[in-house]
Amino acid sequence: MLTEQYIKAAEKSVQHYLEDGLIKKLQKDRNVVTVLIINAQDSLRMAEHALKEKSYLWTIVCSYYSMFYIANAVLCVKGYKVGYKVAHKVTADALIVFVRHRLKQSFIDEYQESKSEALALIQTDEMLEDFEKEREKRSVFQYSTTEHAKEAKAKTSLDRAKKFYGELFRLVEL
Repeated sequence: MLTEQYIKAAEKSVQHYLEDGLIKKLQKDRNVVTVLIINAQDSLRMAEHALKEKSYLWTIVCSYYSMFYIANAVLCVKGYKVGYKVAHKVTADALIVFVRHRLKQSFIDEYQESKSEALALIQTDEMLEDFEKEREKRSVFQYSTTEHAKEAKAKTSLDRAKKFYGELFRLVEL
C-alpha cells in the first residue's frame, strides 16, 4: 500500500517539479490526449502480442508503457503536461498528487452497492503502487537483465496494465 510517508514525499516532489518546470500547468489539448490514448492502446496490443510470442521482456516493457501513456493522458485532461526529463518518476508522483483522490471517488461511485469504501481506497493505492512497480521492473529488465523475464512476471505486468488502463481511461473526458 502507499504509505502516508510516500504520499507526502510525492506531494513535496511534485511541488519541486512544478517549480523546476518538469511538469507544467497547461490547458487540456484533445489532440495530445488522443495520441496518448492511442499509444496506450497500441502498447497494450503489443504487450499481448509479445506474450503470445514468449517475449517476456517486451511484454513487461509494453505493459508498462501502456500504463505510462494512459496516466499522462489523464494528467493532460487535468491540465498538466509532464516534460521529458525524468518523465517516468514525475508521472508516478503526479498521479499520486493529482489523480489519486479522483480514482478513489470513481471506485466508490462504481462499487458503492457491492464494496465498502475502504476496499476501494485500498485498491486505488494498490493500483498506483502497481504503476511504480512496473516502472521499476521495466527499468531493471530493460537495462540490467540479459535473460528473458519469467512468464509469470510478464503476465502480471500485462494484467496490471489492462486494469490500470481501464480505470484511468474512465477518467479521460474528451
